[in-house]
Amino acid sequence: MTADMTEVLAGVGPRLRRVRTARGVTLAALSEATGISKSTLSRLESGQRRPSLELLLPIARAHHVALDELVGAPETGDPRVRLVPRTVHGHTVVPLTRQPGPLQAYKMIIPERGEPDPRTHEGYEWLFVLAGRLRLVLAERDIVLGQGEAAEFDTRLPHWFGSADPRPVEVLSLFGPQGERMHVRARPRASGPATGSASGSATG
Repeated sequence: MTADMTEVLAGVGPRLRRVRTARGVTLAALSEATGISKSTLSRLESGQRRPSLELLLPIARAHHVALDELVGAPETGDPRVRLVPRTVHGHTVVPLTRQPGPLQAYKMIIPERGEPDPRTHEGYEWLFVLAGRLRLVLAERDIVLGQGEAAEFDTRLPHWFGSADPRPVEVLSLFGPQGERMHVRARPRASGPATGSASGSATG
C-alpha cells in the first residue's frame, strides 16, 4: 500500500465522525439508516476498522453526500453544496436534505406526463410550485397550481401530479415518509377528506 493510500485511509475515520456530528446525527440513528451496527460505525470513526465500499456507500447515501466527500475531501470543507440530480419515474429529482431524518426536501422538475395514474403510499407531502403550472390529481379532485401556490396531502390518498403544460414544472417538495404533517399549511378552497388537503392558495 502506498503512503498516499495509507494517508487517505487514515483520514476516513475522522472525516466520518466530522460529517456525522456536523449533521447532529447519533451513531444509533446512522446505524438505523444504514443497517450497519453501532460498534462497526464506532470502529470506523476511530480508525480501528478499515473502510470499504460495502460500508462507505450506505453511509454516503444516508448523509446524502458523494462518496469522495467521505474519502477524499480536504480537512477544510468547501462551503458549496454539491447537488446531484437523479431521474425517478421520469422526474428530475434533486435532494436538498443532506442528513437522515423524518422530513426530506427535494426540488423536482416534472414534465407533462400524459394520462393520470394515481398511486398511494405511506407518507405526507407538501408541494410548492417554483415555476410553471402543476396538475394535481388527488382522490376525486383535479386541480392546477400556478407559480407560488402550494398543496399538501396524505399520500395514502390516490394521487398523481405532472406539468399542466407542454413545458416542465419546477416544484419544491417536503416529504415525511412516516406521515408527519408539515409545519407549513396550505388553506383548502373547499372541505375535503379529513386525511389530507390540497389547495391552490399560496402560503406565506
